[in-house]
Amino acid sequence: MRYNTDEFIKDIRSRLSDARFYHSMCVADEAMALAKRYGGDPHAAYAAGILHDVLKEQPRDEALRFFASHGVKLSPVELAAPKLWHAIAGAVYITETYAPEQALVDAVRYHTTGRVGMSLPEKILFVADFISADRDYPGVEDMRTRAKISLAYAMEEGLRFTVYELSERGAVIHPDTVACYNEIVLSQERK
Repeated sequence: MRYNTDEFIKDIRSRLSDARFYHSMCVADEAMALAKRYGGDPHAAYAAGILHDVLKEQPRDEALRFFASHGVKLSPVELAAPKLWHAIAGAVYITETYAPEQALVDAVRYHTTGRVGMSLPEKILFVADFISADRDYPGVEDMRTRAKISLAYAMEEGLRFTVYELSERGAVIHPDTVACYNEIVLSQERK
C-alpha cells in the first residue's frame, strides 16, 4: 500500500510543535533506513515514523475525551501513564483518518511499550524512535551501534533503559514492556 506522506506531514505539522515535528521527521528518516537494512517496506516505515507522535501534544483533558468518545478503555497502568496515551490515541486516530494497513497502526500503537511477538514494522519504529538523529541522551551512540547489529539487540537495550528509568522514578511499567523484554532476553538465551 502506498501512502500519501505529504498529507501525513501536513497533518502533523498542524498538530505538533517545531521540535516534535522535527523529531517525527527524524524518526521517519531513521525508520526508512532501518527498513532498508532489515528488509522492511521503506515507504511504510517512513509513513509510520511521520505519524507515530501525531497526538503526542494533545492536552490531557482532550486525550481523555478522545478515549471516551471512541470507546477506548485504558487499563489502570495505562491510566497512570499519560506518556503512553499518544500511542493508543494515535493508533485510533490514524485508523479512522487514513485507514492504513494494520501493520502501520500496530507500529504506532506499540512504539512506546513494545509487546510480545512484535512484527518487523513494529520493531523498526520502536528502534527508530530511540535512535533518530535528533536524539541526544547518554547511551544513544551505543543504541545506534546496536541497531546496526540487530533490531533485537537494540530493542533489548531500549527496553532495559525504559524499565530502569521508570522504576527509578517509581512509575508504573506497562506489562507489554516487561513481556517484550522477557521475550527478547529468552530468545537470546536460547541462541
